[in-house]
Amino acid sequence: MNLAKKYLPRYTYEDYRLWEGDWELIEGVPYAMAPSPFGKHQRVAGELVYQLREQLEHCPERCFVYPELDWIVSEDTVVRPDIMVVCKEVEEYLRETPELVVEVVSPGTAQKDEKLKFELYEREGVRTYVLVYPDLRKVRAFRIVRSRYRKFFDSDGGELELKIKDCTLKVKVDKLW
Repeated sequence: MNLAKKYLPRYTYEDYRLWEGDWELIEGVPYAMAPSPFGKHQRVAGELVYQLREQLEHCPERCFVYPELDWIVSEDTVVRPDIMVVCKEVEEYLRETPELVVEVVSPGTAQKDEKLKFELYEREGVRTYVLVYPDLRKVRAFRIVRSRYRKFFDSDGGELELKIKDCTLKVKVDKLW
């Protein structure tokens, strides 16, 4: 066994609550959040929140868009996706699996978003996972099919169609840039 892995301390949600700064905790391992996102990242995330929120208002089931909300997955895992859609009101922190997770990917977060969080969200049954790449002007979307993510959208334009419960949302990708 790798010595670093063997002796690496493991943390819990109780530890996480006491930390200063912005962190995520994945299977007991702390990850410092990247510094405040650049304007491009924030503009893209804001436009996406706007498009989703506007369409969710017309859906039969009440679903909500939550940017930058902690999702307590388990006692040793807490993540803060850029955007989540949840079909219930959340008072403090999310403790259930969201319908949709969006990560706005930067060069500094690509490894974690494309690999670590991809596997985590897949394992936890997040129905749809969307990766948005502002620098590349590209969107990739994955949907759970038989417990595995399958890519269903990979484009720099057009409309991304998302199913949330009984509602179909259409994200105008060109408007993100």
